[in-house]
Amino acid sequence: MSVDTATVAKIAALARIKVTEHELAAMVPELNGILAWVEQLGEVDVTGVEPMTAVIPNHLRLRADVVTDGGIREAVLANAPAAEHGFFGVPKVIE
Repeated sequence: MSVDTATVAKIAALARIKVTEHELAAMVPELNGILAWVEQLGEVDVTGVEPMTAVIPNHLRLRADVVTDGGIREAVLANAPAAEHGFFGVPKVIE
């Protein structure tokens, strides 16, 4: 697959990127090179290779799924400029 100046201009318009004619001409070979590289990846024999998300095995460290109130309300509200009745006090925005 290859792209031309009109295709690059359409992609830029869809992405809402302002691109000059000079920049469009410079992007055409760059995008064609990227697409050629992607097509080259399709030629690689991956028979017997397991799909993976990373090159090293990652294991999530999970915590117990228990509901708590956090227990630090006072410490959090100590940072608030105004605390009212255990909540953040904010100025009225509706008239």
